[in-house]
Amino acid sequence: MPVEPSYEEIRERLYGPLRDVFSWDWIEGLEYGLAGIHYITPSFRQEIKLATEALGSIYAKTVFAVQSAEDPLLLELGIPKELLPAVRVLVKPEIVTVMGRFDFMQTAEGIKMIEFNADTPTSVVEAFFVNAQACRFFGAESPNQGTEGQIGEAFTRIVKTYKELGYATDSIVFSALSWHKEDRDTVKYLMDQSGLKAKFVALEDLRIFEDRLCALLDDRFVPIDVWYRLHALEKLVEDYDENDKYPTGAHVLDLVARGKLAIINPPSAFVAQTKALQSLIWNLHEAGEFYTPEEHAWVENYMLPTYMENRFLNKEPFVTKPIFGREGGAVSLFDKDGRVAEKDKDDFYWDQPMIYQKRLEMEEIESNTVSGPYRGRLLWGSFLVGGRASAISARIGERITGNLSCFLPIGVKTSKEEKSKCI
Repeated sequence: MPVEPSYEEIRERLYGPLRDVFSWDWIEGLEYGLAGIHYITPSFRQEIKLATEALGSIYAKTVFAVQSAEDPLLLELGIPKELLPAVRVLVKPEIVTVMGRFDFMQTAEGIKMIEFNADTPTSVVEAFFVNAQACRFFGAESPNQGTEGQIGEAFTRIVKTYKELGYATDSIVFSALSWHKEDRDTVKYLMDQSGLKAKFVALEDLRIFEDRLCALLDDRFVPIDVWYRLHALEKLVEDYDENDKYPTGAHVLDLVARGKLAIINPPSAFVAQTKALQSLIWNLHEAGEFYTPEEHAWVENYMLPTYMENRFLNKEPFVTKPIFGREGGAVSLFDKDGRVAEKDKDDFYWDQPMIYQKRLEMEEIESNTVSGPYRGRLLWGSFLVGGRASAISARIGERITGNLSCFLPIGVKTSKEEKSKCI
């Protein structure tokens, strides 16, 4: 009788052929991409799509109002003062981001959004490319059919919008750190899918020259008209030239504010990125203000009570998060009496202002790994691309979803499949 392939063999057959595009199925020597499928129902797929588009609409409406507000509100939301002129630049108000990702969890109270990675989302390659390959490998129906085409449509539309606003759009550059393979290859994938005539230029090869952001190519300074960056604007504020300490980042932001540089994602995405905006949305909802009855229902159904001060102590469990944190950095889980139930162990983001959010438990599932069965919590990523719900992805990890939580391919359940099947 033929010998059944091991998990390790199946895993290599799946991810080996994909590494030209998806090179980080192992991260820091640990398994990241799992070899299995978690099945979802068509109704769950539909609901997460509806939640994504509903919240995308809420965010677009709120951010548009915030961009025109007085400085104190923007500062209260955590926008650095150096960024104020740039974030006021309006591009396409109804489209808050070209490529953003909502993070959802399935709870006893239904689907709840916990944060919006609007400015510099990752997990793009996993959702739009790898998941489809895994579904094909395992003979499953992909929940993301047709979503790759949305990337090109959204990028083409935003560049056209910039051109209609009077921007130069001839020279287009996509950037990330060259040494960070996940960021670099994510950006290269997006550039390929965008359909734009563009070049990849590493962040370290960008310069300011004659009041322009330029790419240093073959010892020449080539001016950039449109810049896609996997580099957060709050980090750009702090960027200085290593040689003469010139504030390069501040100059780039000034170019954005003066309309001399088009950026993707647009400035509105950075406003949406701050978790303090979740507090503003929830407070407006509680006050019964600003939103339509339908929009209030969306907020109530899909968002969690979120505040800039602790209103949960001695009432119910809560979570604290830094307003610009990522990958679970500086997140703490508390019981209702204020005792720490779990706390991130990394050193980043602890100096930022925190939000306080109602704590609910994420769904728990089991999957196989190279180390054997693993029982963890499931986090759902749902992309908003050009204002439309797009691809979804799943990660399994601990109660705080960190950067080493595993990518778990997902398929749509048919009558033949069980709810969950991991090889």
